[in-house]
Amino acid sequence: MLTLLIILVALALILLAIVKYDIHPFLALFVGAIIYGLMMRMPTDLIVKSISEGFGGVMGSVGLLILLGVIMGTFLEKTGGAIVIADRILKWIGEKFVNLSLMLSGWILSIPVFGDSTIIMMNPIAKSLASKSKISYAATIVALSLGAMASHALVPPTPGPIATAGILGADLGQVIFWGMIVSLTTLIPLYFFVNKFVVTIPLEPQLIADEKILEKKELPTFFNSLLPVIIPLILIILASIANYPTKPFGESGFTKAIQFIGSPVIALLIGAILSFTLPKKFDRKLLSSSGWIGESILLAAPVILITGAGAVFGKMLQNSGVGDLVTSNMSDANWGIFLPFLIAFALKTAQGSTTVAMITTASIIAPILGPLGLDSETMKVFTALAIGAGSLCISHANDSGFWVVTQLSGMSIKQGNMSHSLGTLIAGVTAISLIFVLTLVIG
Repeated sequence: MLTLLIILVALALILLAIVKYDIHPFLALFVGAIIYGLMMRMPTDLIVKSISEGFGGVMGSVGLLILLGVIMGTFLEKTGGAIVIADRILKWIGEKFVNLSLMLSGWILSIPVFGDSTIIMMNPIAKSLASKSKISYAATIVALSLGAMASHALVPPTPGPIATAGILGADLGQVIFWGMIVSLTTLIPLYFFVNKFVVTIPLEPQLIADEKILEKKELPTFFNSLLPVIIPLILIILASIANYPTKPFGESGFTKAIQFIGSPVIALLIGAILSFTLPKKFDRKLLSSSGWIGESILLAAPVILITGAGAVFGKMLQNSGVGDLVTSNMSDANWGIFLPFLIAFALKTAQGSTTVAMITTASIIAPILGPLGLDSETMKVFTALAIGAGSLCISHANDSGFWVVTQLSGMSIKQGNMSHSLGTLIAGVTAISLIFVLTLVIG
């Protein structure tokens, strides 16, 4: 109880600093993480280690992706490429189904791509569609983020689900099949949540497209506008297929080349370079510190720093023994399929990382599958999905995804909690409810 109280006090201090005293989220999260470590009486060397591991880890995995994604988005916006894509999408689906199309896009793209990366890459389109269709920007970006979160936690080959299936010994093909069914079904209440509630949150997108360029109609073609977005995704999907244990492409030099150019950093770098072809008249100054690249770095810096600070807080919680606390308090409970869900729920809410929550929970549950009655081949599959459902919620101030959504869109912390965070809770509860029904019918 004392540990839980300290976590709640630390979170309250962080939110109070940000919301009431208007302290920058980076500073609030960073200092709040250190205060939490001191209150937990963590050794000072472990506090320092948590800072370097948390910040350094997320910078290596997400920092460059954020920067490259923002560069690509800046060129798409300033040249009008994002508006070209938005116009075409609206013609295809109509203004009534903008949120549905973004939710499904996020769901599809986040199967091979990290959820944060999907949101970053698709944000310019979500922003433009909000502007063109006169829908709240909060609704379009949250529709995108919730769609991305659903598949990120439930459908391999995203690292979390694939690692969970491996630890539990669950059949990967069945995890993919049932994960797709569960996550797609989860989108139904999420769509109504976005369309009925999130749309009422007032938030207008601040477009940076040059009005003179738009007036002159010097717009790139739809095909050229789509290339910087679609090529990285194709490369990442091909690399994901190449990395499957069955080695469908073999182990030739071609496979290694696909794995290299399909790694998220290289793929997004290629996307960024392709975006340089969008201006009608290219000027080398666009790539200078005072040009669009310089502007991109200024836009990306706060997002990167806040994401890093959130990761420090998450790592501090992780290293303070939150996992052991959850295990000791819950592992003896005889709750069947709900136990892996609740452990993953607690870990995700406490330390922020979906992948960490999934892998940690799978490691806790694997030795006790038999006593829990979850050791059949079918139940192993649903246990893996129950862990994914728990790791969906709740995405809040210690989750990098929360800060990516709020900082890219300009949402306040309160708006983020009432839209993205609440949406992840709805997603997790819906998913475990469906999984429980499936275990009664199939298991």
